[in-house]
Amino acid sequence: MFFNFFLLNLIVFIALSNTAAEFLNDVLSLAGLSISSFQLFDVDDLPKWLGLLIFFLVSDFIQWNTHRLLHRIPLLWSFHKVHHSVKEMGFAAHLRYHWMEPVVYKSLLYIPIAIIGGFDAQDVAIVYFFAIAIGHLNHANLGWDYGFLKYVFNNPKMHIWHHAKELPKHVSYGVNYGLTLSLWDYIFKTNYVPYDGTYIELGFENDEQFPKDFISQELYPLKK
Repeated sequence: MFFNFFLLNLIVFIALSNTAAEFLNDVLSLAGLSISSFQLFDVDDLPKWLGLLIFFLVSDFIQWNTHRLLHRIPLLWSFHKVHHSVKEMGFAAHLRYHWMEPVVYKSLLYIPIAIIGGFDAQDVAIVYFFAIAIGHLNHANLGWDYGFLKYVFNNPKMHIWHHAKELPKHVSYGVNYGLTLSLWDYIFKTNYVPYDGTYIELGFENDEQFPKDFISQELYPLKK
């Protein structure tokens, strides 16, 4: 909790966002382009609520796809295994992840910030802390699904199946990739909630061989 939630996120938000911006600018400049060349519109031209909603939807969709990549690409999966090594759901499970994950997420998250101009730190913070709150609830072993809102927001009943050790036979990599919204899973048919999974076994195949302590889990993907 201390390393990931405080130290790591502080470093990633400040350092990585600036680095990603400069790197993208440098690459585009080689082709005689700039970020403004891809900017679709400026949210300053829209009502505040609409600008935030657009940013939230675009950023959540990008992070949903990033989450899918973490499961499908072997190198990224070796990092993501740290998060899936939890054997019991609880809000602290949301804070167990390898330091490389936010690097991947926040690097790709720079894309919507680049193509939708006009955001400031306060706008990004509003969306970020809303997503954090939903993420904590998703990892709480509560069995909630929010009724009809389950088709819009990710929820504990849905997300526990994402952590299920045994995958359904019709999928190869995973289900329920939603972070804040469940909407994308229902649209792209990656949803799976057969019943209340409060007592299902969590983890992944051969997780009994996965290291248990903090340092070993951080080093595991590098050794692999």
